[in-house]
Amino acid sequence: MNTLGKNLRITSIGESHGKIVGVVIDGCPAGLRLDLEKLQTDLDRRRPGQSNVTTTRSEPDQAEVLSGLLNGVTTGAPITIIIKNQDRDSSKYLEARWTPRPGHADYTSGLRYGEYQDPRGGGRFSGRNTAGFVMAGSIAKQLLETIGTKILAYTHQIGGIVAPESSSSEHVEYNNARCPDPETAIEMINEIEKVKAEGDSIGGKVRVKALNPLKGIGDPIFDTLEGDLAKAFFSIPAVKAVEFGVGVKAAELLGSDNNDQFIIVDGEVRTETNNSGGILGGISNGMPIEATITFKPTPSISKPQKTIDLKTMKETNIKVEGRHDPCIVPRAVPVVEAMMALVLADHALGAGKIPRVLGEKDDV
Repeated sequence: MNTLGKNLRITSIGESHGKIVGVVIDGCPAGLRLDLEKLQTDLDRRRPGQSNVTTTRSEPDQAEVLSGLLNGVTTGAPITIIIKNQDRDSSKYLEARWTPRPGHADYTSGLRYGEYQDPRGGGRFSGRNTAGFVMAGSIAKQLLETIGTKILAYTHQIGGIVAPESSSSEHVEYNNARCPDPETAIEMINEIEKVKAEGDSIGGKVRVKALNPLKGIGDPIFDTLEGDLAKAFFSIPAVKAVEFGVGVKAAELLGSDNNDQFIIVDGEVRTETNNSGGILGGISNGMPIEATITFKPTPSISKPQKTIDLKTMKETNIKVEGRHDPCIVPRAVPVVEAMMALVLADHALGAGKIPRVLGEKDDV
């Protein structure tokens, strides 16, 4: 439903054009001195209206903490964080309520909820709701920092333009594409602007990595680490594929090439390669946890498309109006980071690697 996690649980709340979107986080240890500036920075990275390659919807997206903090320190109670929706124009959505937009959840949400679903801006099915994911994920990242784990992501591909395999996930904020390779970033931005001018959209891929992850977290069979990560990633609207390590390329390899052979580095067990993406048998092996997330093109495009009028049950055409991202991938980078952080923090808490009370009580 609307809740993810076992030990660190988040519940997503709000709708795209409702009064607020937000999140309730339960299970966060007491004693974490929460850096709200870091949280706001993460939220700003996801915010609409950042550049010419994103939607023109302009929202300040100022995080407001309603519960769970006392003098900036977590109390162990549920943490509620919201942002207020301000720049809303629901008129186009209400006009097209009975003509489902191709590529959207309009038709399927109607099958599930009848005529009661909120059609404004996509309601509960909108990418706007990922703002809550990012706020919760920022807290999870700060929890992971207490055990030395860092999460990094970047834009790996836009359409047919792919960043070099040698790309580092550091310094991705230097350009609007969030691609660490400057020359590739320029190509990506030009491609996004091109499809935008044509009234179309384009998809791509985000790569994410957890550095210095805990060893031995995850459970076999139904609660594997990659299974939980995949579920979290697929909770992001527009995600169509999730790969770990070499992913689908494993089908082209021999076992002798695909196997990550074990070695000793500075007295620690490591592998020569990381084709498995840091996970074996559903359990982390201590190597960086690496995943590639594929996003479809934004379904809201201004080109005429075929649809049906659900009132008359006749075929018709639709031209989607409003303000939409020509490519969702750059804004999805912090969302992907958030989902990986939430799952790793959840498993770390379940394994007892992060205590339920952090540090010593000082000036609270």
